[in-house]
Order: sequence, then structure tokens, then C-alpha cells
Amino acid sequence: MVTQGETALKNYVIRVHDHPAGIDAEQWNALLAQQPDANPFMRHEYLLALHESGSACADTGWRAQFLSLHDGDELVGACALYVKDHSYGEYVFDWAWADAYQRHGLDYYPKLLNAVPFTPVPGPRLLARDQSSRVALLRAMEQYATQGGLSSAHLLFLDDNDADAARTAGWMMRSTVQFHWTQREPTPYVDFADFLASLQREKRKKIQQERRRVVEAGVDFETLRAHEISEADWDFFHRCYSLTYQAHRSTPYLTRDFFARMAVTMPQHWLLFIARRDGVRIAASLIGINADQGTAFGRYWGATEPVSCLHFEACYYQPLAWCIAHGFRRFEGGAQGEHKMARGLLPVQTQSAHWLAHPQFAQAVAEFLLREGAGIDDYMDELNERIPFKAS
Repeated sequence: MVTQGETALKNYVIRVHDHPAGIDAEQWNALLAQQPDANPFMRHEYLLALHESGSACADTGWRAQFLSLHDGDELVGACALYVKDHSYGEYVFDWAWADAYQRHGLDYYPKLLNAVPFTPVPGPRLLARDQSSRVALLRAMEQYATQGGLSSAHLLFLDDNDADAARTAGWMMRSTVQFHWTQREPTPYVDFADFLASLQREKRKKIQQERRRVVEAGVDFETLRAHEISEADWDFFHRCYSLTYQAHRSTPYLTRDFFARMAVTMPQHWLLFIARRDGVRIAASLIGINADQGTAFGRYWGATEPVSCLHFEACYYQPLAWCIAHGFRRFEGGAQGEHKMARGLLPVQTQSAHWLAHPQFAQAVAEFLLREGAGIDDYMDELNERIPFKAS
């Protein structure tokens, strides 16, 4: 496997680590801090917790092969890299590609993936000091995949700098759509009522009706931030989170130990909404926050009993009201979900990059992505014609 730089890598030294702890946490986070779109989910503590809690590790199909890029004694680049035998927990779907490989008698798995497990939040994936270092990381990924006989390499939910580097390296680009709320400019919303007033009458009435149903059901909320979230609160949240997966006959990706580690190593990045009815806790919604950039991220939710419209209140209206009250400028609603538009979250395109070793399949996928990309553009045009806000 890749152990040191080649001429094409400008004499960088490349090291492969089968555990996140193989890269110094302080140096990793220092590289992350240099990225304009840094978010908490690329912090070393987050990735380490995923690994050590048994959430994203070899036993669950996420075999860590983190790369570090060195210029002499200086760490100038790093990325979270995994060898995978499946495509679960990614949110950029390549099942059809895997099926096509199988129908032609070829193995799509294992593949190489640069992503944050179970976390479809756009941001930097190639932590690097400059574009040449980013391209070097991409070349190292290609070399690793080729030497290991892997079918392909993928970067998911990358930022603009990474996308530029991927295009420079000749990787194929793909777009998907998410829905994000952004604070109004130049005159910010002063409260949730002000936000509602900016919506079209039909959308505003729908939200008011949904919120009224929750109130009439006797539900109220408490909001806990950082160290205010006790171990008992985390226990209740994880119970709700697990029940959501059970309702869909699935297994939770994240273990209770993962959240225990978050409570210790990254408490400042979590916000918990707990719903009560008659004083009894019945639901919870966990939000990631980045106070430095004024960004919040919808992550996980669950309930112990059904209440009409409770999901919308816990996952959208409570977080939006909190963001407005605390001066946050963006709330990312997570993967997919066209229904979010009616609640004031607007469509944005997210990017991924892909490299396939097999020349014929690479050509076929490139042609597919051209057609898919045109469809995404048309879809965005259609969505933008249905903006829920009043005309300016």
C-alpha cells in the first residue's frame, strides 16, 4: 500500500493509519481550522468516537485507512478514508453502479470512501494547507485503490475547495440536493413569528396548524445545551433514537457509547430538544451546532409514542426558533426531504467526486452523470419555482 510519496506527489510522504489515533489530534484539528467551511463532524474527536465506540469500524464495514500527507516533518494534509464492502450510511447512492459491476462479473466492493460516516453534512474532506496538497491526497487515494485492487474511490459531501481539487485531478463530479434554512439578509428575522410572516399565506397557515396540534396535545419543550445535557438526558435521547430505527425495522448506526464520548469530548457542539406531555418525556431531537460559524445541523430524533405533527415541531420549528433567537445564520436539515421546503428550508446542491479504476465503467458512469446532472439542474429549477416565501 501507499507508504511514501512518488514523484507525482512532489516528494510528499504519505502514511496510512488503520486507526484515527494514528494521526495527532491537535495537528488534525489545526488543519481543519484552516478550512473555511469547517464543521464539528470533521473534528478528530468525532471521528475517533465513531471508531472507538464500534459505530464506524471494521466490524461494521468501515475499515479505517486514514491518510496523512507530510512535507518533511510538517503535516500538510490528511483525510478520513475507509475501505468498505457495502454502501450503507453514505447518503450518496451508488447501488446501481454496484449492481452493474455484478451483472458484468466484476466486483464493485471493496471500494475506497472519503466521508464522515452516517453524516451527510457538507464540508471539507481533504484537510490540506493548499490545493496542491489536496490533489496529492487524491493521487494517493488513486494509488492506494490501484495497489489494493479496489474498484473505485469516492469523496462525499465535499466543499468547494475539495471540488476544485477533484476536477483538477480529473475525478467525476456528482450533485445531490439538500434543504437548508438561511437567515434573512440584510434584515434578519427577529423571532419565529417574523419568519412565519415572510412565508406565503398557505404555508404560514399550515405551520400554524401543525404547531397548534402539538400544543393541543399537551406537549411542551425544554432545550438543553452542552453540559446542561445530563447522562440521563443522553440515555433518554438514545432510547428515542433507537426506537426510530426499530420502527423502520433497522439497527441504529450509532451506539450509546458514541454519544457518551460526545458528551465528554465535544459537549459544546450539541443541542437537545426534549418534548414532554403532562410532565413525562415522550420525544427528543438532537441538533449539532457550530457557534463560531452560526450554523446548526439537524441530526437525530425519536419518540416513545405518536403525536400528530410532533416530528415537524421537534426537528424543524423548535430548532429554527432557537437559531433565530441565538443569532445563527444557517440550519441544515440533512439529507433529502422535499417536504422541508414548505417549512422554509430551500434547496441547495451538494457535491461528491468519484474515481473508477475500470476505464469502460468510468466512461459509462461519466455519461450517466452528465444525464443525471442535467436532471438535477432541471429539478433545482422546478424547486426554485416553488419557493415558499412571499415575493420580495
